[in-house]
Amino acid sequence: MKTSLKLTFVSFLFAASVFAKTYQADVVIYGGTSSAVAAAVQCAREGKTAIIVAPEKHLGAMSSAGLGFTDSGKTYTIGGVSKEFYHRIWKEYKKPETWKFGNKRENFTAKGQRTKAMDDENQVMWIFEPSVALKVFNDWVVEYPDKIKVFKDEWLDRENGVVKKDGRIESIKTLSGDVYEGKIFIDATFEGDLLASAGCEYHIGREANSVYGETLNGVQKGSPHQGHNFKKPVDPYVVEGNPDSGILKYISTEDPGENGKGDKRIQAYCFRVCLSKVPENRVAFPKPKNYNADDYLLWLRYYKAEARKFIINAPIPNGKTDANNRGAFSTDFIGCNYDYPEASYERRREIIQAHKDYQLGFLYFISNDPRVPKKVRERMSKWGLAKDEFVDNDNWPFNLYIREARRLVGEYVMTENDCTGKVETPKSVGMGSYNMDSHNTQRYISPDGKVQNEGDIQVRCSPYEISYGSIVPKKKDCVNLFVTSACSASHIAYGSIRMEPVFMILGQSAATAAAMAIDQNIAVQDVDYETLSKKLKKDGQILKLEDK
Repeated sequence: MKTSLKLTFVSFLFAASVFAKTYQADVVIYGGTSSAVAAAVQCAREGKTAIIVAPEKHLGAMSSAGLGFTDSGKTYTIGGVSKEFYHRIWKEYKKPETWKFGNKRENFTAKGQRTKAMDDENQVMWIFEPSVALKVFNDWVVEYPDKIKVFKDEWLDRENGVVKKDGRIESIKTLSGDVYEGKIFIDATFEGDLLASAGCEYHIGREANSVYGETLNGVQKGSPHQGHNFKKPVDPYVVEGNPDSGILKYISTEDPGENGKGDKRIQAYCFRVCLSKVPENRVAFPKPKNYNADDYLLWLRYYKAEARKFIINAPIPNGKTDANNRGAFSTDFIGCNYDYPEASYERRREIIQAHKDYQLGFLYFISNDPRVPKKVRERMSKWGLAKDEFVDNDNWPFNLYIREARRLVGEYVMTENDCTGKVETPKSVGMGSYNMDSHNTQRYISPDGKVQNEGDIQVRCSPYEISYGSIVPKKKDCVNLFVTSACSASHIAYGSIRMEPVFMILGQSAATAAAMAIDQNIAVQDVDYETLSKKLKKDGQILKLEDK
């Protein structure tokens, strides 16, 4: 049997090598995110060919996977291709057929979010359904059939898939055996798999405040800037008041660490689930195969103690919502993602499945468990998964929200001090403006014997510039690579930068610089910034406040 299996595997490898293909383009983009699409579109407009090599089966990542209530920050900082995406969303909602359940575009607004929901003057729409975003991304790339090619469900061979010579990536290979050769490469993944395989320096977790002279990084026990925490005492033990009875699930017994010190913990992940309360478009929350009601006993105690709202149901068109984490116990699977950034693909799939089981189980639990207050069950039972979303994935989002994984340590590291304007950021290629936003990183037992979360930080910042140096590696690491999603930033600065509009901004800027590097046959670190900035502004990018 072992001999047979060995021969079968060898045969498979031989077959893969025989049928493997080699593709060439000016720019090879690894990742199927919104940033990847923005980069490919800009490459085409610069007259360059681009290949998107996407592990995903669908383009757009979070923008097409449930995050429809855009974390836009100050919308006047969003320009160029990024703003064009939201303009194309607006155009889709001008079509009567897009409104399937009787809504009217002109009166659709989210309470308290008037300027975010619809801005007719600039013809953009910041709030949308996942399926509409997916349509926009798909339609966009096919407008350039001679310039953009897309290969989906192709996974980088992280062990042997990057061929590099004299500091330059020559090609990448996927697990299928296919090879993609290019002059410039762009890592547009959240995980930073290409940058890591190319030997670039990166960081995982929270830096100590002392590393970059910050105040909001590292461990943040008792921080005044946290909102998603237990406001009243909640007991962590199986039998309340009895430590000998054991601890409820997903509460750590480890010491949370000293305030301001760095660690390897990363902020929690969740799915941005698209819910519907339209009866003909609602699918009741199914019971996961691995369902365990004990996973949510802590929520019962939490709700009994506080009775707080526990899910953000941000409204999007057609009677749907973009559901997100809220409060101390919600959709975030706190502390269960630490090994994701560098895990094998198999292990990542296990982590993703565990997040789905946990979150879908939570929705099922609060809709059905008799211990849940009746008013909560009745309210939640009016909601379900949207039947017309993610139709090839059981109405569940295509992608887990990877809020943070690897982060490049590049030519320039964006920090809290850039976000707050305490330093002058060099060579702006775009702007950010959203809160410095870190979700919780751990749930632990506090000194008073109660359960507590740690890691949540919500601090507003004024619009700030994002450095060109944050999307290029150090020159000694690689001379023909850009990193647009897992870019160079400290943990807390990345908490602001990691928004979909910004990822598209950085994708466009990287592609513009890539075209210049190709034309001049120079390292990406040597691109003339004055020339680049003029081209970016001409193409609608907002590099400084005076450009808006």
